[in-house]
Amino acid sequence: MTEPRDHPFVAAVKPLVDAMGGEMMDPALAEPDDVVLAWEGQALLAVRLPQLSDSLDRILAVLERRHGVPLAQLDRKAKQDVVRILEARGAFSVRHGVETVASALGVSRFTVYNYLNRDAAAQTKPEKAAKSEG
Repeated sequence: MTEPRDHPFVAAVKPLVDAMGGEMMDPALAEPDDVVLAWEGQALLAVRLPQLSDSLDRILAVLERRHGVPLAQLDRKAKQDVVRILEARGAFSVRHGVETVASALGVSRFTVYNYLNRDAAAQTKPEKAAKSEG
C-alpha cells in the first residue's frame, strides 16, 4: 500500500498547504482545529493552518519577494497597490493588521487608512456617476 505521504492526493495538495503556511501531519496527531483530508473514505492527512497573524507576515514576505525590494522602498503608487492586495486578502481583519502593514511599508497607520479610504471612494465614484446618468 502507498504510504500517505507518497499518495498522489497528498502531493497534489502540498503546494496549496505550503502557500498558506500550513503544516501537514499524520491524521492521528490532528487537534480539533486541524483539517483532516480524506481520500476514498481514508484519512490521509491533517493540515494545521497558521494563525492569522502569521499569515499576514507570510503575505507581506511574498509581496516583498514579488517586488524585489523591501516594501518600504516602494513608491507611493506601488504601496497603494500593496494595500489594495492586502485588503482583498483580508489583512486588515487581523488584530494589529494596519499597524503591521504600516510598519512593513514604512508609513504611518494614518497613511494606510488614507490608502484604504481612497480605494473605497474610487469604487463608489463610478456607481454615483451611473446613478446620476440614469
